[in-house]
Amino acid sequence: MFARFKLAAAAAAMLCTPALAAPDSITLGMVLEPPNLDPTGGAAAAIDEVVYANVFEGLTRIAPDGSVQPGLAESWDSSDGKTYTFHLRPGVTFHDGSAFDAQDVIFSLDRARADDSTNAQKVLFEGIETVEAVDPLTVRVTLKSPDGGFPFKMAWGDAVMVDEASIKDIATQPVGTGPFRFGEWKQGDHVRLDAFDGYWGQKPALKSATFRFIGDPTAAFAALMAGDIDAFPIYPAPETLSQLEADPRFRILTGTTEGETILAMNHKNPALADIRVRQAIAHAINRQEIIDGAMFGYGTPIGTHFAPHHPDYVDLTAKSQYDPEQSKKLLAEAGTGDLTLRLALPPTPYARRGGEIVAAELRAVGIQTQITNMEWAQWLEQVFKNADYDLTIISHVEPMDIGIYGRKDYYFNYTNAGFDEVMARLDATTDPAERSALLKQAQEILAGDYANAFLFQLAKTGVAKAEIEGLWDNSPMPANDLTQVRWKE
Repeated sequence: MFARFKLAAAAAAMLCTPALAAPDSITLGMVLEPPNLDPTGGAAAAIDEVVYANVFEGLTRIAPDGSVQPGLAESWDSSDGKTYTFHLRPGVTFHDGSAFDAQDVIFSLDRARADDSTNAQKVLFEGIETVEAVDPLTVRVTLKSPDGGFPFKMAWGDAVMVDEASIKDIATQPVGTGPFRFGEWKQGDHVRLDAFDGYWGQKPALKSATFRFIGDPTAAFAALMAGDIDAFPIYPAPETLSQLEADPRFRILTGTTEGETILAMNHKNPALADIRVRQAIAHAINRQEIIDGAMFGYGTPIGTHFAPHHPDYVDLTAKSQYDPEQSKKLLAEAGTGDLTLRLALPPTPYARRGGEIVAAELRAVGIQTQITNMEWAQWLEQVFKNADYDLTIISHVEPMDIGIYGRKDYYFNYTNAGFDEVMARLDATTDPAERSALLKQAQEILAGDYANAFLFQLAKTGVAKAEIEGLWDNSPMPANDLTQVRWKE
């Protein structure tokens, strides 16, 4: 009787004990470490993957479904697509305690479009004529010509609002208005963000978030299995996904990205300036072989620089279908019997694995390659900045970035007057139907000109502990938006 009473008392005590609280921190894995933490001064997507929507915010923002939503501007209006009036949220402060108002918008946009700006997407701001404060919470932006896509441009990480008082340290000590403030950066290992108590909007469920940099696929798998990583939103080892999917501790996040993975060609190389050589390269490539070999079946073949999930996408893969015999004929016509090209590969697994397959496919039609494996900083400096390469494999993850082919100083060194004309008309058009037709025409031009070899749309395959919710399935913007991330109670 006494023993039975002790057991009953123990059970009652257990029922009265409060349940363990859900964790309030998270550790996420990333393949690449950002070169800095200034999204307005660097091209690396890894920067936005840490700070977009977390540390920094723009006038507008991209939602998980890819739509443009209010950000620091609670609304905006325009009657002609040329003059936009943004109505700012009241009570917003930067992490250093200073108030956010119209003057910060003027500073941020003027800095981004200045002659000495290091913004990687200066084209987003080229259409701006003036930025002026109507009052402390109202900003009027006047464009040189109508641009129906301007609110979308303001949602990019390159267009976030920055604090003039802390701008000199933005690369290593970023100060924004977001729900998380910068905590620490242990280079080579991790960046930690801490919840910002003074955030204007809904407070995040997490108190801190740590981004750990693990570039090796084997190490990424080991870190997940050991419990050192809670989630790997863009998982670098697709060969182990089936094993993880069978493990009840994890769930697989499968979605799409804006990442057009291409074999980029430097048109300044005389051989690559010949459309027959570019066409030969495109026909030498078996897209499915690359998707299977480099991505273990994850990815969607593309035939132009446009995301297949977009409603204006045109499937043009047939223009550059795998046809090695056609490649050999085109190379013979071009008189390039002993062509050797330099193939620069950044450290991402899709590039390194895909590069070996591409090299073998090109060799089969008579094109030799000299492969150089580069670290990220070297690739950004040598390839992206200085265009010192012949071929490279890279995913362009910026949304709706087809306009990069019209940039005269871009690392492709591509020029096409017809394409430029279409893009100019697109910029000046606000009618949705006309914009759709022009986007389709632009895709046709790039595919028909074999501007690059278009490989596949990068899939978003992530892994997270089963108790985590709120991570994006799709990736409409390079981001690990933590605003809705939480552990299940």
